[in-house]
Amino acid sequence: MSAWGEPWISKKRRGLRTWVLLTLQRAPKNGAEIMDEMERMSAGWWRPSPGSVYPLLEELVRDGLARRRDDGRYELAGSAREALAWPFFPAAPRSAEEATRGLGNLVSYLEDIRRTDAKGFASARPSIREIAHRLEQLANQDGR
Repeated sequence: MSAWGEPWISKKRRGLRTWVLLTLQRAPKNGAEIMDEMERMSAGWWRPSPGSVYPLLEELVRDGLARRRDDGRYELAGSAREALAWPFFPAAPRSAEEATRGLGNLVSYLEDIRRTDAKGFASARPSIREIAHRLEQLANQDGR
């Protein structure tokens, strides 16, 4: 199982799993500390219940994503640390091919923004032109 869980689990808990994993990524915490952190991160708008947090912590331990320490705090297991590293802190491209694939994805994103938020896209046009100019220069260099 991945750190993110099965799709039906994430929807059922409205992302609590992700928030708990991100909280544990910062430092080991017990259930009460996790609930306090959730409340702090939401500026007081949300505090998960013990009935949500503790079963989730047990599930994370069962799935091998967290472990309970002797002091009662939970910490991430190595597999969860690796899984969390990918979506929020993507690795730098290792080749020109990987970088251009990434650029292609960003261009697709900008195309969607142009279709759905013309005003927002218009404000980005000068930056897009500058980047396009730099890419054009790069593409036309003879490889020296």
